[in-house]
Amino acid sequence: MSTSQQSSPFAVGAADSPPAVGGAGSLHRSRQIWGLIFVSPWIIGFLAFTLFPMVASLVLSFTDYNLNEPDQINWIGLENFQELLYVDPLVGTSLIATLKFALIALPLSIILPIAIAALLNSPYLAGKRIFRTLFYMPYIVPLISGVYIWQGMLNSETGWINRLLAEIGIMGPNWLNDVNWIYPALNIIGLWGIGNAFLITLASMQGVPTELYEAARVDGANPWRRFRSITIPMISPVIFYNLVLSLIGLFRYFEIPYILSQGTGEPGQSTMFFTIHLYKQAFVFKEMGYGSALAWVLFVLAFIATFILFLSARYWVYYSNEEF
Repeated sequence: MSTSQQSSPFAVGAADSPPAVGGAGSLHRSRQIWGLIFVSPWIIGFLAFTLFPMVASLVLSFTDYNLNEPDQINWIGLENFQELLYVDPLVGTSLIATLKFALIALPLSIILPIAIAALLNSPYLAGKRIFRTLFYMPYIVPLISGVYIWQGMLNSETGWINRLLAEIGIMGPNWLNDVNWIYPALNIIGLWGIGNAFLITLASMQGVPTELYEAARVDGANPWRRFRSITIPMISPVIFYNLVLSLIGLFRYFEIPYILSQGTGEPGQSTMFFTIHLYKQAFVFKEMGYGSALAWVLFVLAFIATFILFLSARYWVYYSNEEF
């Protein structure tokens, strides 16, 4: 073999060296194994505390399982679902109560964070950091503590809100015991903790390119037009995110009305939300089979509402790589 052949990078002898042991395939398998090891706690937790309870509740929804008589369980097919559709009057009552509350709470949970974020995003506002902290602080207060604080403040006789109203000559309402005022009271308590939604919305607004505002200003767009045509479309993914979380949260709404009414649904069954009815059937009356059927109806309703919301997103949610 000539010297030129030996020095050539294309010489056949370069392929005579033995291949590396294991190679890329072994490294890939090792990474897969370690990846499974690190993710296994979550997988085990999901299987044990989410998937298994869901499957178990689905099976129980077709039985007459009662916690007082755990050894007597019978397969009854669709009887639980027939009962909640045609017999149980509280199903309709609780769904109407949930819907009434949602019609007020859902728009407020989206509009109020946007309004506060827009205000604190203004370049003309002094003390922004202080206001941001003040608006976010209630979010970190434990929910139960916050409910009891507001229960005292909304007391019709000794609460601070009615006292302040009395100072300006207004007779305060019976917030917690009047059917006409219980939903505003629930919304006041619930919106007290919108700090997380507000903070995410504010961060999204601060990420809107300033060039868009400058170009719109040159074209003669007023502040409202800039907000409507630039800010809202650019933060629409965050609005959609908050909307999905708020919608799911409304279907899971339980703690605040339960604490205020002690599960009675008062005043006038206006706080008998679907989740409270479900809880009482399953854990107070021990009708676990019927409670499981109610839980699956709630899951289906939440899934349908969320699915419709995702379908609508294509018409109003814009991303930075899209034209609008």
